[in-house]
Amino acid sequence: MSELEQQVSTADDLPLLPPQPKSVRETGLEQALLVELIAKCLYVGGRTHLPILTGKLRLSINVLRETLDFMLAEQLAEVAWRGESDLDVQYQLTTVGKQRAAAWQERCPYAGPAPVTLDAYRAMVEQQAALLPPVTAEDLALEVADDHLAPAMHGLLGAAMYSGRSILLYGLPGSGKTWLARKLGRLLQGLVAVPHAVAVGQDIIQLYDAAVHLPPPPRLAMRVRQAQERRSCDLRWMLCQRPLVSLGAELSADMLEPQRDATSGSYRAPPHFKANNGLLVVDDLGRQRMPAAEVLNRYLGPLDAGCDQVTLQGGHKFAAPFRLLLMFATNRPPEHLLDPAALRRLAYKIEVGALSEARYRSLFRELCDGAAVARDETALDYLIEQLHAGSGEPLLASYPRDILARIADFAGFAGEPPRLTVAALDQAWISMFAACGGAADSENTILCEKIA
Repeated sequence: MSELEQQVSTADDLPLLPPQPKSVRETGLEQALLVELIAKCLYVGGRTHLPILTGKLRLSINVLRETLDFMLAEQLAEVAWRGESDLDVQYQLTTVGKQRAAAWQERCPYAGPAPVTLDAYRAMVEQQAALLPPVTAEDLALEVADDHLAPAMHGLLGAAMYSGRSILLYGLPGSGKTWLARKLGRLLQGLVAVPHAVAVGQDIIQLYDAAVHLPPPPRLAMRVRQAQERRSCDLRWMLCQRPLVSLGAELSADMLEPQRDATSGSYRAPPHFKANNGLLVVDDLGRQRMPAAEVLNRYLGPLDAGCDQVTLQGGHKFAAPFRLLLMFATNRPPEHLLDPAALRRLAYKIEVGALSEARYRSLFRELCDGAAVARDETALDYLIEQLHAGSGEPLLASYPRDILARIADFAGFAGEPPRLTVAALDQAWISMFAACGGAADSENTILCEKIA
């Protein structure tokens, strides 16, 4: 049984999600904020059933009734229809309520799930950081078993992941740094609770992102759902796998702060908010619009402190949790990218280089079998001894997959099954590294002539 399955199998003993609030006071939110959210839902949706409000705002019936009773007393809302059961009630806004809701809608159209408080979010992040199981040698060996890494690399990666400190992966393009970073992210075991949104004063920051915060694996989803139903959990939170957020050359300074969304009137959480209790990967370090040293300074300080000082529009500042594993990847030599002082701040510097010939051969054979490409050892010898050695191209982990993909393309176009042959390798090689008639080296020029 995996660590994740063990956590869920003992869900009765773990506070996976907070209990459902039974009153406005237990939500931690000001009643005025709840009134505003309900009013905007009624303003947009018109006459609305109570259970529909529950689904939209992720609040309990008790909290909604308490707030709606206040709105009835203040003549902001009225009962439009009442059925036989206590749940079969429809509410609508009064004329005064519509006027108030219109003003609230103009200021901030957000009418989604009710937020949690910033204090509740901080406490949950800290609690979940403490529950993160340490990475073991067995976990690592299982995750990277098919990557053909040298044993010494296993030790480096394992110690870096165990430490929870910053990591820099560097090496030639195509050496597999990005792929490796994503696989390492899967070593982070367990489930975490992520709120749909967080209230900071009068502002709302939307944090949950379906592309980042993935649901529990299908084999565990039923067990998790049953545990949540038994506990009557706070539905403002979602139970997710530990997140993995990857940033590349698109990273810019404005992405490091919450960005106001003109459509919803709320803020979008920055990437490191979404990565809390998971892994944040900054790929292609050195290609961002901001200097590499500035990227490092922006992230390493909060990593050491465990919190980040965040600024909203208008200058309002607050401390947000910063509890995540931080990983950088770059194609450039570290000493060309950062000065010695900046390099010292990075805890682990790990080179991801070319594979040994034996590991390259083994990887190629495995990928041939997995892709149903008929292989030939003579052709594999030719690839290594003639194409790689003749051109000086290193034995990088990405090449076997790229070469076989091109062999399959050529074969598919010709209406033939893909086979690993010298001719097929020549075609694939030329398509990857040179264009006939262009500024190719003599080795590739000869290949062009052979194919022609």
